[in-house]
Amino acid sequence: MQEVKRKYVIPGDIVAEGNFKPLGNVFRNGNSIVATRIGITESNKDGTKVIPLSGIYFPRVNDIVIGKILDHSSLSWSVDINSCFSAHLPAQDIFGRDFSPAHDDMGSQLSSGDVIVARIAIFDRTRDPILTIQDKDLGKIPTGELLKISATRVPRLIGKRGSMIQTIEQATSTRVTIGQNGIIVVSGKDKEGTNLALNAIHIVEAEAHTSNLTQRIKQLLNVPESDIENDTQNNHEMNETPMNDDKVISNDIGKEMGMMNSDGTK
Repeated sequence: MQEVKRKYVIPGDIVAEGNFKPLGNVFRNGNSIVATRIGITESNKDGTKVIPLSGIYFPRVNDIVIGKILDHSSLSWSVDINSCFSAHLPAQDIFGRDFSPAHDDMGSQLSSGDVIVARIAIFDRTRDPILTIQDKDLGKIPTGELLKISATRVPRLIGKRGSMIQTIEQATSTRVTIGQNGIIVVSGKDKEGTNLALNAIHIVEAEAHTSNLTQRIKQLLNVPESDIENDTQNNHEMNETPMNDDKVISNDIGKEMGMMNSDGTK
């Protein structure tokens, strides 16, 4: 198993010296690799990068996101996706090709304040993202507690092969819908379980850069001691990575498509 070296850095700090390949949030200056973001470095044989400790979500095509309806024009809904870009959901996506602004009431389908889970269908940096809710399990989310975390924390919340979020859901009897943009909706059978899940998620966000986090979350949620011991052993065997900023998928969508790893592969 290759060694992964980590340390905290701020913009301008030297991350590494030598023939390392710059992978992300760094640049080469002579023989040095220099950080451009506040975060944690990762250096291995493949290169070096900085995993941001915070940051706004930047859209990518096929990302699963959760958004809030802001308003609508005659042809589309404007959607807040926790980004510097305002996304748009075309009316035809819901009404079909026969949509007519003169005859179809957009307010009857989605209103300001409604929350949806959608996929980014089109985005090329020259215009705002275009959303779709045509895929399975996408659309309006009728109930649940909504919260925002940094988009960079989403991979840690999901965990390796979905381990972290599955632990939270099972221990609290909740369903957690995760958007890759850092928006999360928690739906539970009772308020106590929902609040416990929300507390666990906040801890994951605050302590995502620390090790043995899954073990501490299991202790918080009163997961049986045998499971905690197994988790501790697995962490040592797998050299658990506290954070990863690669592509992930929402937990609910992942259950239908086959849960993906944090690098976006099955």
